[in-house]
Amino acid sequence: MVVRPLSEELKQARPFDLLEEEVHLSVLRTAAVLDHEFAQALKPYGLTPTQYNVLRILRGAGPGGLCRNEVGERLIRPVPDVTRLLDRMAEMKLVGRQRVDEDRRMVRTHITPKGLALLAELDAPIREIHRARLAHVGQARLRSLVTALAEVRQAGR
Repeated sequence: MVVRPLSEELKQARPFDLLEEEVHLSVLRTAAVLDHEFAQALKPYGLTPTQYNVLRILRGAGPGGLCRNEVGERLIRPVPDVTRLLDRMAEMKLVGRQRVDEDRRMVRTHITPKGLALLAELDAPIREIHRARLAHVGQARLRSLVTALAEVRQAGR
């Protein structure tokens, strides 16, 4: 496989000023390509990538569910209004809400059987997207990439 440099992909006439700039733009470009493919795969199911992310978060949380803030903190991409996001998903019957008896102000959100069924239907196609896009890179290089990206995310903290 011949790998084209980012500058060629972007039809950029002059070289990047910094390697760090090229890496930053390469990460953004790669994320955009992966996001687009992922969004296209979810579209026939009437889901956005953020809604899919919420369903995965709630499936992982188990039957107890999570409060709105906990869902928001776990999202891959923060959204400005988690309440509205959860409202739309409740209208779709993918999530349900329940007030906590001990503190009536606290509302826990959980995934519904319909949401679980939808995720189960999506599990194989989503895994296939990940494999098709990334398996050729190799396990060792993928692990190194995961570590490098974690270092980048944690450097600003």
